[in-house]
Formats: sequence, structure tokens, C-alpha cells
Amino acid sequence: VLASFRGTVQHGLPLEIGDTVLFILSPQGIFPCTYIHLKNAHIKNKGQFETVIPTEDSVITEMTTTLRDWGAMWKRLYVKNEGDLFHRLWHVMNEILDLRRQVLVGHLTNDRMKDVKQHITARLDWGNEQLSLDLVPRREFSMVDPDEISVTELFKLMEHRHRKKETPVPASTHHLFVHMKSLMSSNLGEELEVFFHIYDGRENRPLSERFFVRLNKNGVPKSPEKTERQCTLFVDLGSSDLRKDVYIVVHIMRIGRMGAGEKKNVCSIQYRRPFGCAVVSIADLLTADSKDDHLLKVYACTTESEWYQIHENIIRKVNSRYNLSGSNTGLAVSLQLLHGDIEQLRREYMVLFTRGVSITKKLGFSDIIMPGEMRNDLYVTLEKGEFEKGGKSVARNVEITVYVLDIEGQVMKSYVAAGSGEPGGDEYHSFVLYHNNSPRWAEQIKLPIPVDMFRGAHVRFEFRHCSTKDKGEKKLFGYSFVHLMQEDGRTLPDGTHELIIHKCEENANLQDSSRYLKLPFSKANLPGNNQAVKGTKESFWITSFLCSTKLTQNGDMLDLLKWRAHPEKINDSLSKLKEIDGSEIVKFLQDTLDTLFGILDESSQRYGLKVFDCLVHIINLLQDSKFQHFKPVMDTYIESHFAGALSYRDLIKVLKWYVDRIVDAEHQDHIQQVLKATEYIFKYIIQSRRLFALATGGQSEEEFRCCIHELFMSIRFFLSQENKITSPVTQTQAVFLRTFPAVYGELLKIFTVKEVAGFVRETLGSLPATAHAECPLEAVKLHCIAKTVESQLYTNPESRCILLPVVLRLLQAHMQEQRDLVMCARILTSMLSLIRKDDSEPVVSEEVDLIVDSLLVVLMRTILEITNRPQPAGTNMRLQFQDITGEFVACLLALLRQMSDKHYQQLLQTFTSKDDLRDFLLQIFTVFRILIRPEMFPKDWTVMRLVTNNVIITTVLYLSDALRKNFLNEKFDYKVWDSYFYLSVIFINQPCLQLESFSPSKRKRVLEKYGDMRVMMGCEIFSMWQNLGEHKLNFIPAMIGPFLEVTLVPQPDLRNVMIPIFHDMMDWEQRRSGNFKQVEAKLIDKLDSLMSEGKGDETYRELFNSIIPLFGPYPSLLKKIERETWRESGISLIATVTRLMERLLDYRDCMKLGEVDGKKIGCTVSLLNFYKTELNKEEMYIRYIHKLYELHLKAQNYTEASYTLLLYDELLEWSDRPLREFLNYPMQSEWQRKEYLHLTIVQNFDRGKCWENGIILCRELADQYESYYDYRNLSKMRMMEASLYDKIMDQQRLEPEFFRVGFYGKKFPFFLRNKEFVCRGHDYERLEAFQQRMLNEFPHAIAMQHVNQPDQTIYQAEAQYLQIYAVSPIPESQDVLQRDGVPDNIKSFYKVNHIWRFRYDRPFHKGTKDKENEFKSLWVERTTLTLVQSLPGISRWFEVEKRELVEVSPLENAIEVIENKNLQLRTLIAQCQSRQMQNINPLTMCLNGVIDAAVNGGLARYQEAFFVKDYIVNHPEDGEKIGRLRELMFEQAHILEYGLAVHEKFVPQDMRPLHKKLVDQFHVMKSSLGIQEFPAYVRASPVHFTNGSPRSSCRNSVPNIISPDGARVVARRSPLTYPAVNRYSSSSLSSQASNEVSNITGQSESSDEVFNMQPSPSTSSLSSNHSASPNVTSSAPSSARGSPQLQDKHKHSRENSCLSSRERPVSAIYPNPLDPAQRATPHQIGDTTLPRSDPNLSAPDKGKTCLIVLYVISSSLPPFTPSPTECQSAGLVSNSPVLSGSYSSGISSMSRCSVSEASGTEATTGDHPAHQGPTMPNSVSSGSDELIRRENKTPPPYSVYERSNPRRPVPLPHSLSIPPSVDPPALPPKPHQLRTSSMKLVPTSDPRRADGVPHVPRPRPLPRKVSQL
Repeated sequence: VLASFRGTVQHGLPLEIGDTVLFILSPQGIFPCTYIHLKNAHIKNKGQFETVIPTEDSVITEMTTTLRDWGAMWKRLYVKNEGDLFHRLWHVMNEILDLRRQVLVGHLTNDRMKDVKQHITARLDWGNEQLSLDLVPRREFSMVDPDEISVTELFKLMEHRHRKKETPVPASTHHLFVHMKSLMSSNLGEELEVFFHIYDGRENRPLSERFFVRLNKNGVPKSPEKTERQCTLFVDLGSSDLRKDVYIVVHIMRIGRMGAGEKKNVCSIQYRRPFGCAVVSIADLLTADSKDDHLLKVYACTTESEWYQIHENIIRKVNSRYNLSGSNTGLAVSLQLLHGDIEQLRREYMVLFTRGVSITKKLGFSDIIMPGEMRNDLYVTLEKGEFEKGGKSVARNVEITVYVLDIEGQVMKSYVAAGSGEPGGDEYHSFVLYHNNSPRWAEQIKLPIPVDMFRGAHVRFEFRHCSTKDKGEKKLFGYSFVHLMQEDGRTLPDGTHELIIHKCEENANLQDSSRYLKLPFSKANLPGNNQAVKGTKESFWITSFLCSTKLTQNGDMLDLLKWRAHPEKINDSLSKLKEIDGSEIVKFLQDTLDTLFGILDESSQRYGLKVFDCLVHIINLLQDSKFQHFKPVMDTYIESHFAGALSYRDLIKVLKWYVDRIVDAEHQDHIQQVLKATEYIFKYIIQSRRLFALATGGQSEEEFRCCIHELFMSIRFFLSQENKITSPVTQTQAVFLRTFPAVYGELLKIFTVKEVAGFVRETLGSLPATAHAECPLEAVKLHCIAKTVESQLYTNPESRCILLPVVLRLLQAHMQEQRDLVMCARILTSMLSLIRKDDSEPVVSEEVDLIVDSLLVVLMRTILEITNRPQPAGTNMRLQFQDITGEFVACLLALLRQMSDKHYQQLLQTFTSKDDLRDFLLQIFTVFRILIRPEMFPKDWTVMRLVTNNVIITTVLYLSDALRKNFLNEKFDYKVWDSYFYLSVIFINQPCLQLESFSPSKRKRVLEKYGDMRVMMGCEIFSMWQNLGEHKLNFIPAMIGPFLEVTLVPQPDLRNVMIPIFHDMMDWEQRRSGNFKQVEAKLIDKLDSLMSEGKGDETYRELFNSIIPLFGPYPSLLKKIERETWRESGISLIATVTRLMERLLDYRDCMKLGEVDGKKIGCTVSLLNFYKTELNKEEMYIRYIHKLYELHLKAQNYTEASYTLLLYDELLEWSDRPLREFLNYPMQSEWQRKEYLHLTIVQNFDRGKCWENGIILCRELADQYESYYDYRNLSKMRMMEASLYDKIMDQQRLEPEFFRVGFYGKKFPFFLRNKEFVCRGHDYERLEAFQQRMLNEFPHAIAMQHVNQPDQTIYQAEAQYLQIYAVSPIPESQDVLQRDGVPDNIKSFYKVNHIWRFRYDRPFHKGTKDKENEFKSLWVERTTLTLVQSLPGISRWFEVEKRELVEVSPLENAIEVIENKNLQLRTLIAQCQSRQMQNINPLTMCLNGVIDAAVNGGLARYQEAFFVKDYIVNHPEDGEKIGRLRELMFEQAHILEYGLAVHEKFVPQDMRPLHKKLVDQFHVMKSSLGIQEFPAYVRASPVHFTNGSPRSSCRNSVPNIISPDGARVVARRSPLTYPAVNRYSSSSLSSQASNEVSNITGQSESSDEVFNMQPSPSTSSLSSNHSASPNVTSSAPSSARGSPQLQDKHKHSRENSCLSSRERPVSAIYPNPLDPAQRATPHQIGDTTLPRSDPNLSAPDKGKTCLIVLYVISSSLPPFTPSPTECQSAGLVSNSPVLSGSYSSGISSMSRCSVSEASGTEATTGDHPAHQGPTMPNSVSSGSDELIRRENKTPPPYSVYERSNPRRPVPLPHSLSIPPSVDPPALPPKPHQLRTSSMKLVPTSDPRRADGVPHVPRPRPLPRKVSQL
């Protein structure tokens, strides 16, 4: 399909690009014909799973399908951000598309097509490997269908491709690429010649010819455009040449004047002079991966006479002989080593060869000589000369000129070459050494003279003296010459030759060479009488070396070839042949063989044996690796040139003569050499016989056959000899067996297949049967068998029948003894490769029968043994080990695949007894389990795995019948059945069969070929299970786990088949034991382990639970159970399992990588509780405890981690019961484990700053140590306990915020869905940060913007809704919080720990709203949330168990507001006095806020609302509360007066005007309230501050603080923490302090909006929260904030400020009125006592009383350590004029601490009896109450509601519980020493009750009056 088509027309067929459409009939009107491209195709596997295969090149088909698969994966790479692979794959895909185009066009030549296909498959394999796709088995670039070849062949193909991928074969030949770049030097100016060659430092000789580059005066190559002039390849280096002492040597010559520094002469003659030398080791290049540029140092020679060995001196580092030619002189060269043969390089480095590169050859032949290689190079090295002075006073400057002349004396053009790189010239000039009569040049030149010109040619050397005079002429003074070939045809022998120097003059005529050629040329071959020449001093030495494939220097070789000329030398020449070098023989191989057979034909009687020996020598020479490539030359010779038609008789006769002598001969060496050559001797025999038969029309056939039969009889006789292992005959037998298989092919040319098979059978059969394992002959026998099986003979079915029994007998013997398994595997593989899957010939069937009979059981045993054997350590051994395992497995599979029904029946009949059959079945099932193992094949061998599985399932189907027939009913055998079921389960669960994980195309391919094998096996399990009957009970509960694993496979059909088995199991278990507890237990255990491995899905849960059948006709399990009598327990089990699965699925999803810790923890808690409460599975419970513990540690929730571990600690006792090894715990006693847990928990409590809980555990451990008299540990424990106390007092602790979170909607995980939780925030985490964190954890969630409870639509929505707001904790431990003298550090712990209940307030208006005064109708809706567990606990959040809603009336609200403001004022004043504030601003701000707001009518609003007659008449029950409000207002005025006195003492000079203004305004405020003097109850009650008790004063060393009225009060102060009300924003530090205060009283017309405002994040609140003093310990959560908008008409309005939740509720305006359980006491506030008011002041005028409401802006200040301050009384004016005005009300405080008590009964403290004033009647309280409080220093809290309900116990592990005590214990409350069984931490009982005084709860919540105290 070329284009997509929607198919919207009638009968239209929708099409997608790339779809395949098959036309059965020609269609019309279905889609446009232009949308498709027609292809020819054939259909395979017709039917449901048919495949349409286009009849195109299989490579194209593969490219198409692979590119489609890659396309999808390529996009995923982009999404995963794997950019590198994404781009590389993109390039490769484009490349493949381009190549595909080339193949489709079809214009390529065969060779090019082959290259392109190779390129394509390499790219496809690379991509598949990168994308972790399957390895594709290929043969000649085409994919192989596994059904069309045997399994052994498939394995070999796969392995070959795998090996190719893994280990590249190291190359044996190497080449060095050299690119000459430039010479960098400062003193150039002359042209240069550079010569490179490779030099062997060990043998001091060059290994290669020279590479020659000419450089211009700038030091760069002269012909830059001709790259072959500057690049070369030094070819054919052997692996032995890549060593450290092989070097690249560079000699540099300059072309110019004699002396480098000479002035320019007039003469233009130039000389070649030495310049420098450079050396680099080849070993240095082995480390360089790529083509590296090297800068070689160039050295100059100090003395020219040493120039010839300068490179040796550099290598040996003999510095005296050379020096660096200049620090900046360097040769820039690019060097690179290439590996592989030259043809391979031509393909790989095409650019290199097309651009041009010269080839520099090795001196001599390479390690492997190739036939057809043409080479004829003569290398001449100019070594040295000895010259006379010649009448000169100084030595000569000698230059040699070299010419090559032909037979006619003409100079041969272009045959003198200085080296490769430059073309050859007509002559060569040596370099000149200055004034040297004994010059040494060591210059090598190459003379590439053609073979036909060698005869008669000679080389002439002319010697000239080079004058340095002005003329600079060169004068000839002598010459030498040398002939290249001798008279007898031998060339100039290799080696050094001393040549005679013939003197001559410049004008001598050398043109006529005939004149001097008659003269002697070498001193070596001078006749003895020519002493005159011999004695001359002048000589010239050269070294010659010939490298020729055609010419020889060997005389013996020439004698042999010319045997007819010298018949008398034949004997001698044949004898000397063995001494001739092999390379000389192979040069003339054909001529030599012709000679030998010529001699044999002419005089066989005389020379027959010698010719035979020579023939054997030549044949064995070709076995050498250097000459092995000449075997084809010999083969060609035999086929085409051999003409010895009569030779066969002599050859057979001599061979038989040797074989007959074997047994008796003492020395076997020569005979062994003969037998090694058997193959080629037979080739000559057979070819000779064929030629004879051709020539004579087949005469003497019988005679020939007779000879061959006799020969084989002799061979059989010598093979049948049994000898000692070390006997030479045994070795000879081995030699023959190695070469014997090569003879079969030759025999087949004359004999029939059956005859040859007969020869082979009898020959192999004649071998001695009983052999020792260590006998070397055994291995050789197997090797021979292997070669036989691989030979052409064995492929023929006729011969196979004859040979198979022999082969099987030998093979079986070896495999039974587990010997030579590698060879056995090889033989078996070859045998089974010949049997095709579709072969149904009777012959093949018989073969399979034979193999099954003799090898099947042995083969299985071998596989079992080698897989159970420990693997060897060495890598190579291990690889070999894996290979044979794989090969044997492939053989077994091939054999099983070949077996038909008939074979199985015959096999099963061979087992005579039940035990044998049982053993066989157990064995085969075990082998199958091994085959299924993931490590059996590499992970990308899916093709091989599928074939394996197909064979297994086929075999299992055959064998299950045998199982049913033989092992059921009374013959039932549990072990066999168990093995069967176990195998089936493993089979179904294999990763390679999980089609869901495959790509669609791969899944389709697998289904087409094999179907879903899991379903087939599932049906087989079901059918076998049904056959079991009552034997099913044997498999309950053992098989529950395995079967459950099968049902977890997400295959609907498989699940439907397996689910009924569970019903069956439950039914049988119910019959047996009346319940199915076992089934349930096993089911739950297995579910947990399987789900945590990632199996199972949502559909799976439904499978158990759903009543509607999900798939097909099978009813679900639940529906089946509902029909049973035991349905109730069954349904209950299903419900439990379903609930467990819900949790497990959630757990699995949460544990995925990348999920946040909070989700993981919540999920684990849910699962852990389920195991504890519903399933009571202790071990699973403990496992999940530890999983949760690890999660907490990872998230650094140390407190939660401790509580989690406590759950396990609780399960243990202090006993000596031994415990097994479990998780990470060793085997130890219960006591030791509990001790370890205690210590770990204490350590974590310490890290989580929860020291109080740690102390309790320390005490418990100390008690244990004490009871065992372990004083060492007891001491450590006491010290640890002490350190924890120190930390409580000295270290800072932050109070966390608490947030209520609602998770609504069906998209949340099960454990969160439609539930609400309270969460303990992290340190410094405020509402905005928490909200953001939750939205990050649930990125799809929608944040709800209101706090109302959602309706059902939200609950049922397919979405996620989050509702978050801050809540305040309601502490349970009131006793500690109410106690006097307890430092804040201690109290702060009890405020935020062990909290069950939380509160949230929402203001609203009830009834009609008074616009003038909103306080009249302002109610507060208070929500109290109770949790299932207290915080902190095993999680940072717990579910809300109960919600309670109460409404607080406007009057109660007003009381709470003023109480909170009074408390804040007291705290600030106390902090200021104890110098805990670094500056006084916070107090200034607070006073300003209260006084200024009062002036502007703040409290007046309360007066107007509640003190008017209407209100009192309408609400008679509120009388007490109104009185209480009045008292609080007076108390506030009293506190303000004292605060101003303290303020005056500390106020800085620049703030004096503000202070004066405040004092004036306070007088106005007093008069507006109608206060002339404070009433008696106010005067009598001190402004009471924390820690002011006598007890505290005795223990405190802080100096007394002087109060304004002169009284001394001892203050005990905890410097670390402030009460929660002390929160100030940074804005309060500005000088505009008063402007920051806002008036939000009832006067505002926009108050409706204010009160109905929803929580909204506020940046200012965030800043104020985060800028809070680090010393502040806070427990109140921040709430959402709103900013009330005030109208401009209120001229007294200030800028609105954002208040933190510390000051007000979520509504952003009103405080939380204090819950009874939450009432704090005065000790939370401050340290010092306010002065008592003057006793003489009169009571205020009731009529003038007004109500004050205050608002305060919060601010943050760093604390400072309190220092004692003396403070003089500043006496406040008691009477002041009444001024009207409004002031900012204090209704914003959200502190959970209540005001301190202002009652007359507390007026007298132990220290100050004199201060007690007259008590007013309405302030009298019962004496007993007073007495109790005086003793306990724990004043009762103020409360809007009495705490009538009993306090709920705090859920802590009982290790943290506290016993009730009568006396108040030291703080923190001392934990009891005996453990209680409860898991709660019981708070210390109320001391009042302890004293026996009854606490009577009020019948109705009413405010407590001062008079009632």
C-alpha cells in the first residue's frame, strides 16, 4: 500500500501505508488502484496463520520489516533522550534505505551486489544489536527459516554470527602506512631526499626496500598533487615484525654544495650529501589507535665516516657519534598500522588506494607465498670502497654512478630505482663523503629487471672524484662491473661481493662494453695466477639479494631440471632435492614434478623408490604454512598437466612396500612422512589410472582393483596391531588415520559409493577395540570419524547405512565415558545436520531409529553431567565448555524434532520395567528444564529459543500419554507427576514466550509460525490435572504457587484454563480437611512474592473477583464458588485475595523507579497493616516493616524509622530463645536481637531529635543490663541517656506544621482513594511548599480551592483532586504543658508529639449581619479531626478516623481573641526583661498595635456587641462569659501598663517620641474604657509569668530581675524556645512600625468578603514564616491566607498585613479559640512576673466599660541569651482624660497556648507575701483548689469548653508507656521500669486527681470565671 485510504465509500477497504493486501480474485470498487503497488508473492502456511511472502530478494524483505521495527523504536529513543544512539541510528537507517534503492533498481554487477548486501547485513546486525533486538541467522546474506534447516545447522549459524560479533580473528599480515608531510628546520635552503625503510635492530639488517620522497627547499614534498610520491604502504609485515626492536629508519640527504656552510660557488654541480637521520620504533605505533601525526627528531652525524651506521648509534644511544641537528628540526610524518590482507585493505580503505599510494615491498618473500605472484627484484647495496690517493695530498671525494646494461651493452632505461615512490631512472648517483678514501655508503638500490633481460645483463659502477675547486668537475678514475647471470643459468648468488676496480681516465671509452666484459670482475673468482690484480689495494664491495619467483641461484635445482642433459647426475640430483630450499622448489613446482614423473616413466626400476621419496618430500613441503597456498597449484597440475598414465603401478607398489614394512621397521619417521602424503599419492594413483583407462579403453581394471584391495589389506593389517601407547607403530597408525579421510573423495572417482563405504567400514572396523583412555590413538580415531562424517561419502544415504553402525559404536563408547566431548559434539552435529525436518524417507526413519536407540539416553545423560559440572575458570575453557553444551543441546533438539509417533512408541517399548521408564521421564523432564534456563543461550537468540520450545512442547505432548498410562491410579508416582507439572509451569513463564512484551510485528511472526505455546501447555496442564482424580490432594498446597504464577501471565485464554484448577483445589482441600486454610496461606504468600516481581495486572484482580466472566465461556472463580456448599468461606477468601491484590498492585506501581518516597511509604504502610490486621501473617508483616524502615531511612525520616522498627521490637521478648537467620539478621538469641533493635531505634530517635522516646528505651536497656550485672554496658547506657537529656536542654528543635490532605477521585491508588489524612510536614515546610510537594508527587492532581467537604461527583470522578489546608495539633499531654517551671525546650516536645487530634477553624456569620459591628454575628465553625494513629508514628501521615464539628459563639470567640493577645503581650514583655530579644522592636510593634487600635475603637466594638442591655437580656446564660470578657479587658490594660514601663526602660533614644505617643494613647485608652484604677481582682492577681515559682527560683542561678515597682522576682528561663505566639514579620523592624498595623474591626463594610475568603497562598506569609527566628519552636501549621480589603473612608486604616497561621485561622482573620484539650498555661509565656497593680486603685465604672479587640502583625527576630537587667518603676498615671479612638484588635493570634491566670488566689507566691492585696468577693475560690495549685504549681487552664470527656490514650508502643504516678515526676516524665502490655504511652495523671480532689466536669461548656477559681 503506497498511500492511506479511509475506505469511506461503499464496500471500501481502509488501508494504511505499508499494509499488505492479498488478491484472491481481482477486486473492484474497494480502493483506488493507484494506491497500491502490485508484487508477486507466495503464501506459506495457508490457513489461520498464513504468511504472504513477496517473491523478491529476501534481503529486501528483511530490510523492509527491520526498518519498520526500528522506526517505532527510534522515536522512543528521542523520547528517552538517548540522543547519541538516536542520531547514529538515523544515519544508519538512511544508509540502509539508500542501499535498498540500489538493490531494487537492479543495475549492480554481481560483485557489487555482493558487497552491497554484505554492507546491508552488517548495518542491520549493528542496529539490532544496539536496540537489543534478536540475532538473525543468515546464510549468504539471506535470512534462514529455522524449519528448513536442522537444529544443529541453525545452532552453528547462530554461533558463527555470535562469535563473529564477539571476537574478531587477529590478522596475520600487517601493513604500515606512511605519509611524509614536511621537514621543519631553520637552516634549509637546499632540496632534500628522504629515504624510509624498516630495519631489524636485532639482526642489524633492513627488512624492506626503501621509500623515497623528494622535498623542495621549504622542506615539503616536491609534487604535492601526486600523493603516491609522498604516501606509501610497507606491505607484508608478519606478526613477528611487530616488536620493539623493529624500527622505521629515515635517512635524509641534501642536494647541493660539498660543505653545508659554503658560499655559493660559480659552479652549478650539485652533490648528494648526508643531512640527518630519524628513528621510531614500530612498537610505539601499536598503542596509537588511529592515524597519528608524529614529529620525529632528526639527528646529524658528527663524523661522516660513521654515517653508514648512524641509525644503529641512535638505536643504541651512542651519543658521541651523533648530535641533535637543531632543537627545532623535526620530520612531520603520519604513521598508521593496518591489519589484514591487502585485498581486504583495498575494500576497507578505498580512498587510500584510489587517491594513490606507492607499495613498498619487503626484502624477500612474505610469510605466505602466493602462487601466481610475479616478482623479479635484484637489490644491490653499495657497501664500501678502498681507494688510493691517486697522487693527491688529501683523500678523494668519491661518487659512484650505477648503470644497468643489457646483453648488447646498451644502458637499460628506467631500471635503476633509489626506492619506491619515485619512478626508476637510467642511472643512480651515490652520495659523496668528504675527503674519504675508505668511504662506507650502505646505500641500497633496486634493479627491477625483467626475467627475459637477465641473461647477459651486467651492472657497471663508475667512480669519480668530485673536486671542490671552482670548476667543481667530477673526474672518472675507475669502474667495476658484475654479471647478473652465470653461464650455467644461475643468477648472481646472494651475499657480499668484492669487485675489482679497473682504472681508467675520464676520456676512456666505456660505451663499448665488450672491451671490459672479458676482464675479471670479482676478486673471488680470479684465476690463481692473476696475483697482480689480487694484490691491488683498491676494492669495491657490494651486497646483492635477489627476490625472484622465476630465477634461481641453486645449481642442484638446475641440474635436476636438466636431467636429460646429464643422465649420470640423476641419482645425485634426486638425493640433493631434499636439501634445496622450499621456496626454490615451489618456484619450479610444475617443472620439478614433470621431471620426477619423466624419470619414473623412463627408469622406474632404477629410480622408482627415490622418485617416490622426492614426491613425498614435495607433497609434505606443501603442508608447511608458508607454501600451503601452492596446494591448488599441485591440484591443477594433477588435473591438467600430469601425464604419467603408467605411474599408478609403481606408486601402489612402493606405497604397499612401505606399509608392509611398518610393523617390523625400527625407525618409523620416514614411513610416517610417506603416510602423511597419502592423500596426494592417492590423487596421483587415481589420476594415473584414469589416464591409463582413457588411453587403453579401460584395460587392466581387475588388476588395478586387485592391487587396491591388496593395499587396503596391508593397511588393515597394520591398523589392527595392538601396541603399547608409546610404541612408534601406534604413532604411525595415528598418522595414517589423520590423512585417511582425505582419500575417500579420490576413491569415489573410480569405485562405487558402496565399495568405498565398504573399504572405510572395514578399515575403521579393523582398529583395536579395547583402547586406554589416555591413548593418543583414541582422539585420532574420533577425529577420523569426524572427518568421515563430514566427508562427501557420508552425505550419500547409501553409504550412510553402511557407515552409521561403526560411527555410532565409537561415539557411544566415548560419550558413555565422557571423553573427548568436544569432538563427539562435532560428530553428532554433522550427523544430524544431514537429516532434514521434512525427510520422510524410510532410510532416514531407520537412521533416526538407530541414533535414538544408541545415543538418546547417553546424550541426555551427557547434557545433565556437563551442565551440573562446575565450570572451568579460564575464559577460553569456559567458552569451549559453553560451546559443547550448546552443541549437545542442538543435537538433542534435532533428534527429538526428527522423531515421529512411531519412534516414540518404539522408544517407550524399549523400557522393560516401570523404573526404567520412570528414570527416563525424570531425566528428560530435567533436561528440558535445563534447556529452558535463560542462560542456556545468549539473550538475543530468540529464534533458537522458540525452536527449542516447539520441540519441548511436541515431546511433552507425546510423553504425557505415557505418564497417564503408566503412572496413574495404583501405579501413581508423585515424583514424575511433580516433575511434569514443574516443567510445564517453568515453560509457560519463560520470558521468550511472553508475546505481550514483543513488538506487534514480532508477535505476529511468532504466532504465525508456532501459535501461542503457553496456551497449548496450559491446556495440557488442565487435562493432566483432570486425570489425577483423588491424587490431586498430593499437589495441594505445593502446586498452588506454581499454578498461581501461570495465571499471572496476561493471556486471557491461559487464565481461563488455569482458574478452574484453583476452584478444584479448594474443593478437594475442603473435602479433605473441612477448610482450605492451606490453600489460602499458600495463595497469599505466593501472591506477594509474585506481585513484587512485577507480575499481574488490573485485569488479573478482576479474574478472581468478577462475577461476570471476563473472557470466553469460562465462568469466573467467584461464580464457580457461589455454587458450592462452602461458598461463604470461599467468597471471603476471594475478597481477601482481591483486597490484597489491590494493595500489592498499588505497592508495585509505587515502587517503580522515579516514584516519590511519600507514595512508596504510604503504600507500604497500607500493605503492612493489611498483613497484620486482616491476614495475621507475621513473617510478611516483619518483612514489610523492614522495607518501610529502609524507605524511611532513605527519606531521612528518622523518627518514623524508629517507630517502624519498634513494631518488630514489640514482637520480641527479653528471652534466650534462639532465632534463625532472617533478612539481614544473623542467627542469634531473641535477647540479642531485641538489644540490637533497641540500640538502632535509640540511634534513630536521636537523629530524629525525638530524645524523650530514646530515653525510655535507654532506661529499659539499662534495666536489662543491671539485671545481668553487665555494668560496662549499663554505664554506657546511662551516659547515653544523660547525653539525650543534655540534647533536650541544649539543642534547638523545630516544631513541624501539620496539614490535612484529602485525596478524592478514582484515579488515586487504592490506599489513598477518597480518604483524608493529616500529614506531619518537614522542617521549615509551610503550606505553600507542602502544597507544591503534593502536586509534584501527584502531577495529574487538581488542587481544590475551598475547604468544604466535596460531594459524590468528586468522589466518583475519573480524576485526582487534592484538598489541602493547615490544621493545629491538640496536645494530649496537658499535665506537662500546664506545669509550672517546665522549660519551653521540654514543653515543645509535648506540643507536637503523640498527637491524635487536630483542629481547624472557619469563621462564618449566623443570622443577620450587623454592618456597623460584625462581631455580633461572627461565629466560628471548629472541626476536630481524630486520627487512626497518633503522629508522629510509622508514617508521616495517618488517615482521619473521625470528624467532629462544633460552633463557637461570637462571645466565646471574643474571649479567645483577647486571651491570646494577652498571652502574646506577656511573652514579649518577659522576653524583653530577660534580654532574650536583640532589640525591642517586636514589643514596640505589639504595644503600638494594641494601644493604637484601642484608641481607634478596637475593644469598643466588643463593648458595643456584648455589654449592651439587649445582648444581656437575650442571652442570660452568657452572664459568666461577659464577666470573663470584662476581666480580660481590664487585664489587658494592666499588662499594657506594665509593658509600657518595661518598654521605657529598654527603648532606644530615637524611639522615645514613639514611646511618649504610646503612653499618651494608653491614657486615652484607659479613660475610654472608664478605668480610673484597676479593680481589686486585677490588682490582686499578678501578671503571672512562667517559671516564677519558688521551686524554680531555688534551682536557678540567673540573677534576679528587678520589676518596675522595685520588687525582686527570681526568673528561670529556657533560652531556646519561644511560645508560638512570638512570630513577627521582618516588616516590623522598619521605622514605619505603626503603619504596618491594620484595623480589621467590625467597622469594615467589606467584612463579608473577608470572612468568606478561601485559603490562598501568599508570598508575604511565606516570607514571614521562613524568616521566623530559628529559635522559635512552633507547632501551629500555617494556613491559607486571605487579605481583607478595607475601604478608603476609614481614615484610621493601615496597610493590610499578611498574618501567619500562628496569629489566625485559615480564614485569615479569626483565631482558633482554644480547645479544652489544648489549654496552655502561664509557663509557656515568659519568665518574670509583672508587678502587681496598686492596691489603692478603685474598681472601674461598669457603665464606661468598653471592649478592646487587637490585631498584631507578626515579625521575626533572632533571639539572644537573656541577661539580668535592673528596671526602675516608672509609675504610670492612674487617672487620665477619656479620649475616643479605635485601635488594631488582637483577634489574630492563633497560639494554642492560653493566657496565664489572673486570679487572686495566685497573688501570693512563696517569695513575696507582702504583695498580696485585698481580695474582692468575686475572686474568691475554694481553699482546697488553691492549696492544690499552690503545691503543684499547675494552675488550671482557661477553657471555652470544660474537658468533660476522658482523655484518649496516645498510641505508642508499650516500650514508651508511662505508669501513673502519685508524685509529679521530674520532667520529662520518668518512664516506668516495667514494660506494660499496652502499646500506648499513658500521660502522667492529673495531679489534682492524684491528690484525691474530685474534678467535676461542667454540665455545659461555659467560660470559667475568675471568681470561680
